[in-house]
Amino acid sequence: MAHVHADAPFVPLGMAVLTVSDTRGFDADGSGDLLSARLTAAGHGLVERRIVPDDLYRIRAEVSAWVARDDIQAILVNGGTGFTPRDTTPEALTPLFDKAIDGYGELFRQLSLETIGSSTIQSRAVAGGANRTLIFAMPGSPKACATAWDGIIKAQLDARTRPCNFVAMVLPEAEPCASRQSAGPAGATT
Repeated sequence: MAHVHADAPFVPLGMAVLTVSDTRGFDADGSGDLLSARLTAAGHGLVERRIVPDDLYRIRAEVSAWVARDDIQAILVNGGTGFTPRDTTPEALTPLFDKAIDGYGELFRQLSLETIGSSTIQSRAVAGGANRTLIFAMPGSPKACATAWDGIIKAQLDARTRPCNFVAMVLPEAEPCASRQSAGPAGATT
């Protein structure tokens, strides 16, 4: 019961990487480096990469500007998802979401459980869609970024992933997943 055709082509997306940190610069941004390398190795384009301090309004402003652009279909945010007073990434992003992707945080914590045990409950990884742009926020360690990209994001941003993926939701010309089409009479899709 596949919804994505077996011969669906790969569709490269434009992506942005945002590192949230008060202390890191590009010379010490292992997480931003990892995400940039993985998304380009997967065939996507890195449109822009920035580092902003742990500040709710600076995070929100940067992501809002990217969401308004036509050349960015996905934003990968690392850092600021913990419980310290400066960790405000989820608070910065969730008001921007048209729809939250609740399963992302749930699956991220499930995958993290295998490596960090019950400490995974301290992760506030969130994701959502805004203006046909996907936003994924994850903890700032390279290991956490690898878990998020390798275990979840890479497949969901690949138009060939079956039965469904997010590509049709961000590119108007992509063929939608059949399960997302409305059912007509006698179960026919329209």
